Amino acid sequence: MASIELDQVSVDFPLFSSRSRGLLNTLLGKAQGHRGRIEDIGGGAIAVRALRNVTLSFKDGDRVGLIGRNGAGKSTMLRVLSSVYEPTSGVMRSSGHISSLIDLMLGMDPEASGYEFIATRCVVMGINSKDAKALVLDIEEFTELGDYLHLPVRTYSSGMMLRLAFAVSTAVAPDILLMDEMIGVGDAQFIDKARIRLENMMSRVKILVLASHSDPILKTFCNQGIWLNEGQIRMHGNIDDCLAAYHAS
Repeated sequence: MASIELDQVSVDFPLFSSRSRGLLNTLLGKAQGHRGRIEDIGGGAIAVRALRNVTLSFKDGDRVGLIGRNGAGKSTMLRVLSSVYEPTSGVMRSSGHISSLIDLMLGMDPEASGYEFIATRCVVMGINSKDAKALVLDIEEFTELGDYLHLPVRTYSSGMMLRLAFAVSTAVAPDILLMDEMIGVGDAQFIDKARIRLENMMSRVKILVLASHSDPILKTFCNQGIWLNEGQIRMHGNIDDCLAAYHAS
């Protein structure tokens, strides 16, 4: 059984320490609409509060769409859920293997070959060596990179790098999948191939958390929504209801 729970989670990004209280007050005064996200954390230091007292829980079968404008806190929440960011306060608890399609290039050493990158990424994803070997053929066939897999990654185009990283990241369905927008990889023909692979993976995970600005994508893949505004949950409920409320705001 997979689950995620956030209990009063906040995330702060310190900016700097100001020796001048007058400068601090000026910055706070000019923030205007974003005033609520700039915190005086003491000692003349200020921070941006990316998430504020977020409490939620996900269980098997949940397909959650994160809704909100740029800077609302969607990407920060995904990085907290994937343990890239530690909460400044509050607690995150999870059960089940979590995979993130946020930072696909993680572990990509430009001097390593494609095959070496596959091995490194499998270690990062917690895949044992026996299972990793069984996945190599699938990755070879999907990427269509051929002999390039023997060459250093620095010889690849950016599209080839993304194609390889995508293939490895989607080789095994996790219990919990975190995504920031859908991924376009390569030319039109390959994008269709990637979409089929990704949708198949999404259908097999126990929990999906997807941040997107596309209503059709959110309505297709999600059964509930979380509307974030300035780092706080404005609404959590049925995906159609959340989207309607968001667009009406």
